[in-house]
Amino acid sequence: MAERMLKFTTVERTTPAKRAAVARTGDFHEIYADFIDAKATEQASRCSQCGVPFCQTHCPLHNNIPDWLRMTAEGRLEEAYQLSQATNSMPEICGRICPQDRLCEGSCTIEQSGHGTVTIGAVERYLTDKAWEAGWVTPLRPGIDQGRSVGVIGAGPAGLAAAERLREAGYAVTLYDRHDRAGGLLIYGIPGFKLEKEVVARRTARLADGGIEFRLGFEVGRDASLDELRARHDAVLIATGVYAARDLIVPGAGSTGVTRALDYLIASNRTGLGDVVPDYQSGQLNAAGKAVVVVGGGDTAMDCVRTAVRQGAASVTCLYRRDRANMPGSTREVAHAEEEGVVFEWLAAPRAVTGEAERATGVRAARMRLGPPDAGGRQAPEEVEGGEFDLPADLVIKALGFDPEDLPAAFGAPELVVSRWGTVKADFRTLMTSIPGVFAAGDIVRGASLVVWAIRDGRDAADAIHAYLSQPALAAAE
Repeated sequence: MAERMLKFTTVERTTPAKRAAVARTGDFHEIYADFIDAKATEQASRCSQCGVPFCQTHCPLHNNIPDWLRMTAEGRLEEAYQLSQATNSMPEICGRICPQDRLCEGSCTIEQSGHGTVTIGAVERYLTDKAWEAGWVTPLRPGIDQGRSVGVIGAGPAGLAAAERLREAGYAVTLYDRHDRAGGLLIYGIPGFKLEKEVVARRTARLADGGIEFRLGFEVGRDASLDELRARHDAVLIATGVYAARDLIVPGAGSTGVTRALDYLIASNRTGLGDVVPDYQSGQLNAAGKAVVVVGGGDTAMDCVRTAVRQGAASVTCLYRRDRANMPGSTREVAHAEEEGVVFEWLAAPRAVTGEAERATGVRAARMRLGPPDAGGRQAPEEVEGGEFDLPADLVIKALGFDPEDLPAAFGAPELVVSRWGTVKADFRTLMTSIPGVFAAGDIVRGASLVVWAIRDGRDAADAIHAYLSQPALAAAE
């Protein structure tokens, strides 16, 4: 069926229809429509089927992208879905929130030739949404009972991916999470305009229906120590993610009106889910009518600025100390934010939060320039003399990234070895920590990263746990 492919020279690259900024900023619904069948097959047919698929090698999950694009182009949609989900526990989520411009699509061969990348993410999302609608997503079926149990700490993407794979291998799995809903940042960190919460909820419901036990509102260290979980289970996986917000170290940073990005996003997402959030209702974590300044340049900063627009902020400014080319966030998200009215102050860094009676009313910032590259090629920002300026700000949101929490102290496990950055040390082959039978995966090992890497790490950890529990020496010890 090769004649159905290689149409990149005659078919233009097209993304799903995007709602106009004036319409989408009034709600938290996703901004892209779904592909219709004909458009998905047409766009998939643009794939060049190259012999060395860089899209696949630059996907952390190594998804078999060329083959499921070919199947989509040929109308073999159920087969395409089955192939896409064979390596990915949450393809419709990755299709929505992965920075494809930096991964698969950014490595697409026809993008390099100037024809515009295949819209891989949109087709991936289309296939799985179609699968849910058509009933192709089958229930989670446990494997042959292993007679063993695994406790997973953290119900974010790494924990969910590991739990699914372990259950398929026949293990009893219990997921522990301190929040009242499963999903981690997928539920409480990422706004609905990028990922509607029903998409996450149907995934977690499938796991629960498959026999995975969820213990929500459960905090390790408060409700049980790590040692107590080890006594309950044959193996334990730590997949907590990293939640300690990096602080803003400038005068006035402790003023009322200065808040952490995650606190702000959780309040917004909880409100959208129907919860009563006092700090949101009081206006403390609500941007309505306010001049908002977000400090930072990653995807979390983009989530904050775009949330503030939807809450009815009077103005929204993003302050980033490097230029646009060096911004760590997705270029696609920056473009969305600009369309929605966000002002970007590039090469600018905060020097103080100004205000009255310990309440923020503004941010004093300094103009920056990029200095000579360091040994790694990274240019450090330097302050421009005499380049100070002021911005009005009733709400200042710190989106400077995340570090690990002190898990040895929190879990009552001083023997849990961590790196100098606070991430849990795990053997790169076995993924086991310094404590026998305790494994770690996701951001708590690699540092703050992408959802797709968390899924990959969770799947790898499940395989490592299965290999560990399958050792003849362990079986003999029983």
